[in-house]
Amino acid sequence: MEAEKVSLLRYRGSKLQHVKKLDLFPKVDEKCKEQTSFGGTLSIVSFALIFWLAYSEINYYLNSKFVFKFSPDIDFDAKLKLNVDITVAMPCSNLGADILDSTNQNTFKFGSLEEEDTWYELAPNQQKYFENRQHFNTYLREEYHSVQEFLWRSSHTSIFTNMPARNNKPLKPHDACRIYGSLILNKVAGNFHITAGKSLNLPRGHIHISAFMSDSDYNFTHRINKLSFGDPSPGIIHPLEGDEQVANSSSVLYQYFIDIVPTSVNTYLSTVETYQYSVKELSRPIDHGKGSHGMPGIFFKYDVSALKVTVRQERDNFGMFLARLCSIIAGIYICSSFINSFVLSLLRMCSKLTRSKELKQHVHIPDVVPVQTL
Repeated sequence: MEAEKVSLLRYRGSKLQHVKKLDLFPKVDEKCKEQTSFGGTLSIVSFALIFWLAYSEINYYLNSKFVFKFSPDIDFDAKLKLNVDITVAMPCSNLGADILDSTNQNTFKFGSLEEEDTWYELAPNQQKYFENRQHFNTYLREEYHSVQEFLWRSSHTSIFTNMPARNNKPLKPHDACRIYGSLILNKVAGNFHITAGKSLNLPRGHIHISAFMSDSDYNFTHRINKLSFGDPSPGIIHPLEGDEQVANSSSVLYQYFIDIVPTSVNTYLSTVETYQYSVKELSRPIDHGKGSHGMPGIFFKYDVSALKVTVRQERDNFGMFLARLCSIIAGIYICSSFINSFVLSLLRMCSKLTRSKELKQHVHIPDVVPVQTL
């Protein structure tokens, strides 16, 4: 048995010797390698450069990018969720909030909004909250193009919750109405409005009865705490949130023209079907004597875009990442080896020239060589 083991080891050893002969990468003995201070310095610089570039490449791979795609919206049966929280400087008994879309359906099918009597003047803690929200939303609207990548990646929805409770109550009657809640609408153009008088539903629409009110009772100063469509989603800014309008006269018409864009947000953390919107604002006083006709109130006229935006979080292929990482390491190694060889060759050449000059100076060669005569 021992003889068989020895022969087996010899057999394997002979096979390994044959494999070694096929090595295409000859190795230089360590004793034959020339080590210089320049080579050591270049090695340190090369390792530092490899580390820095490799770190940058890894960081670039981990920080994914967002791809935006536009396509026709074919989901016609989907519903449109409206989230609203508005405070108007009129008592709830004098106001009516309704919605009417292009299908002329009964507004009761969309749900109902809550009405709460309150005071328009905010308490100190509420005023601080609203100012912070106003400044924050204004900054996001103005700097959106520079911070949008951060917003999409950080899954930002909103750092603000609902308005905090009032820490003190004024000793006066309620002078405002808070209208809040959510409505499930048809995905078509419509008109959400708040105007004077309670509404009365009719077969083909509704009317607002304000016969017992005078024009001097109107005050459509309002504050928008929330106005959004769909479910909360990261990266989407709601332009009207934190907006406040102060009426200079009793009969003022405020119009908001809203363009709604269906949006699908697909990130590594969540997938949300929601909506984003842009808005144009218009306000004018109602003066029939000067030809400025209309109904005083707050009107949100919205329409849904036929295009859908898909936001997708993507990352480069892992194989491509490894290929770039290997090319960085190999490229720097080859370039540093070439620089080292070139500099050492140049130094050897200079050293040879210097030595040849020194030999010529120390060895005296006579100008005339005597010739022996026969």
